[in-house]
Amino acid sequence: MRGTTEMDIAYHQLAESVVFKRTHKNVEVDFYNDQQLTIAGSGRSAYVFKLKNTNKVLKVFYPPFEHLAKREAIIYDKLKGIPFFPVMHDSGQNYIVIDFIEGSTLFECLVMGKHIEENVLEEVDHAILLAKNRGLNPSDIHLHNILITTDGQVKLIDVVRFEQDKHCTQWDDLKRGYHKFYKKRIFPKKLPSKFLLLIAYFYKRDLLNRFVT
Repeated sequence: MRGTTEMDIAYHQLAESVVFKRTHKNVEVDFYNDQQLTIAGSGRSAYVFKLKNTNKVLKVFYPPFEHLAKREAIIYDKLKGIPFFPVMHDSGQNYIVIDFIEGSTLFECLVMGKHIEENVLEEVDHAILLAKNRGLNPSDIHLHNILITTDGQVKLIDVVRFEQDKHCTQWDDLKRGYHKFYKKRIFPKKLPSKFLLLIAYFYKRDLLNRFVT
């Protein structure tokens, strides 16, 4: 198991330093090695930590989702060599280590008013096609896991659901929304985060079909 270059501490030891606690609403980080890690984000099944003085992040899955680490590691291994996805450097029982991507998610672009060019959609389509050619079924692609890097590249993260069997229409629906609404001259290019979260809430409950079809 490789360690960080700055300190001879293995990735698995850093993952083991993370202690979670469950509240009545969600899961929070109770403790972690703050000498080596900073919290970079969280999702439905894991927290992401930036490894200080490196260009890597440690993604630690909390109970009962630890098994997803092995699944995501297998998927990243299948995606190896495709430039639209971060490189995986290590994995363990409840964690993976991948590239740190410097940039903004499409969600952040909308909140900041940063224009999203149509070629971004084309790049995502290409990334999806390349993943499908590796035998995967790209799913759960949304505004939070598509990034535009500081040098204009498109990257996709959070690939743990790329092997699910069901057909996911989320990306196709986002593209329809882009062409039907976002491209219109009168449509605002800067949107409040609460508004976007409200749209996501209604979308998950299948209440927006007539607007995006």
